Amino acid sequence: MTLCEDSGRWYGSDRELAILLDYEWRSRLTASWLIGLDRREQFRDRIGELLLASEAAYAGQGYCFALARFATAADASVLAAYLDAYLPQLDKRYDQDWALGALLHIDTVLGTDSAARFLTESGLWQQWRNSEEVPAELRAWIDRLCSAGDECMRMT
Repeated sequence: MTLCEDSGRWYGSDRELAILLDYEWRSRLTASWLIGLDRREQFRDRIGELLLASEAAYAGQGYCFALARFATAADASVLAAYLDAYLPQLDKRYDQDWALGALLHIDTVLGTDSAARFLTESGLWQQWRNSEEVPAELRAWIDRLCSAGDECMRMT
């Protein structure tokens, strides 16, 4: 990956990041973290498509991080659509925990309650979860990652 000619930043051009999003899960994970760090919202639609497709193991973690870093109502909609699609599939354990944490993070940033419907006593989260992960802990994890991203970007 080369430096961006227009900014001198280390995390590559849009073209390079787009190419990485077309490869296997490690490349997609790396690209989505770099996209999230720099808040390159022009990748929102592509990140959303990839998250909903869930084609590559582990890459969804990076997609959720990027959407959490963007933190807009559009990102909340993508995460909610993902949870609507994948929480009912009890046999598929992908990145639902990351998506819920990211959605809760966005709710905190925007002062909304998009995640509330998933968290009711009979909601999809209660039906899906297979661990003792508490939604507040998932949100706190994403909060810390986004905070670390903010700190990282201040240093560039």
